[in-house]
Amino acid sequence: MSHATPSRPPLDLDALRSRLTGTPWRVEVSAESPSTNADVLARAGEEPGLELLSEHQTAGRGRLGRTWVTPARSALTFSVLVRAEVPLGRWPWLPLVTGSAVADALRGTAEVPATLKWPNDVLVGERKVAGILVELADTAAGPAAVVGVGLNTTLTQDELPVPTATSLALEGAATTDRTLLAAEVLLALVRHLDVWRAGGSPRAAYLGYAATVGRRVAVDLPGGARVEGHAVDVDDDGRLLVDDGTTVHALGAGDVVHVRAG
Repeated sequence: MSHATPSRPPLDLDALRSRLTGTPWRVEVSAESPSTNADVLARAGEEPGLELLSEHQTAGRGRLGRTWVTPARSALTFSVLVRAEVPLGRWPWLPLVTGSAVADALRGTAEVPATLKWPNDVLVGERKVAGILVELADTAAGPAAVVGVGLNTTLTQDELPVPTATSLALEGAATTDRTLLAAEVLLALVRHLDVWRAGGSPRAAYLGYAATVGRRVAVDLPGGARVEGHAVDVDDDGRLLVDDGTTVHALGAGDVVHVRAG
């Protein structure tokens, strides 16, 4: 197996800012960060639109307290600060809305058949190419959310953190240019957030990418219980509906395993 390191150029901050002119994003890039989500959380009192990217994230944070590390410049890692005057009951849509934006960008720019595993993974086939982490913060200006994205761009097979992961390079993507991908994800995120903020339903867009709906699943719940059954839909609150043969469970959180095709 080859251990050759692919070309990994730095992000082009000037090009990224130029591409995002007219959007709410205020872009900053750091050479290294333990966690861009933690960095943005520390600045959650600022105006929304703060967007931090890191060339090398050394202690990335995922769901359920997981951490992950990738080689420098082998992934696109960033976090954005979002604040919106929407009912708190609609905030659980944020990871799903973000997933739709990432899938939009990957299909349109990287030309890979990205799909979404509820609630926060982006897949190519059955392997994870990106993850999303949303964390809420109370600030003097009201509730805010930090939305983090980690997208594997040029990771080699030897560098994958787990066998169920993949990268754009491994999937034969049309591009692994992190500057271009960052711009396209952020532009798509503006479009999807606008629908969310305006009170429109993000459900149809999400279901267009959903890999979990229609599958047999096992869902490990935060309290330790497990629900197994058929994922039949996502409801208007972004909850996964799982039919175990007796009851349809509306799940707001959980770690999903795709058992087999439905």
